[in-house]
Amino acid sequence: MRESPIVITGTDAARLRALLESRTRTERDLRHLERLDQELERAQVVDAADVPRGVVTLYSRVGVLDLDNGERLDITLVLPAEADLSQGRVSVLAPLGTALVGYREGDTIEWDMPGGRRRLRVEEVGPAERL
Repeated sequence: MRESPIVITGTDAARLRALLESRTRTERDLRHLERLDQELERAQVVDAADVPRGVVTLYSRVGVLDLDNGERLDITLVLPAEADLSQGRVSVLAPLGTALVGYREGDTIEWDMPGGRRRLRVEEVGPAERL
C-alpha cells in the first residue's frame, strides 16, 4: 500500500464496496480483496468530474508495464460480469484490476498476484468508457 490515498469516484467506491460485501472470499483471493478494502477505507473520494487526468477508474483504458519482465499490458478495467481477457477487459476484483484502481500515470505498484509479487508501473490512462 502506498503512503498517499488512492483517488476514486463516489460511484466507483459504492460499486466496489457492494461487490466486496457480496463476494464470498476464497482463500485464493482473500489477501488482495482485503488490500482493496483497506485502500477504499483511506481513499480520497471525489465526484467523477473532479477526478484528475491520468487516474485509473472503472472503464479506464490502462497501459501497464511489468517492471520485472518488461511486458506491457493494455487493458480496460471493468466490473466482474463484463470481464473478458480475450478483449483486454480485466475485472476490478481480479488481482491486476484491484492493484490498479485509483492509481495514477507514473505510479509504481507492488501487488501480490497469482505466481508472486509483481511490480507494475502505470504508463498510460485513457478516458473511461462504457462498454
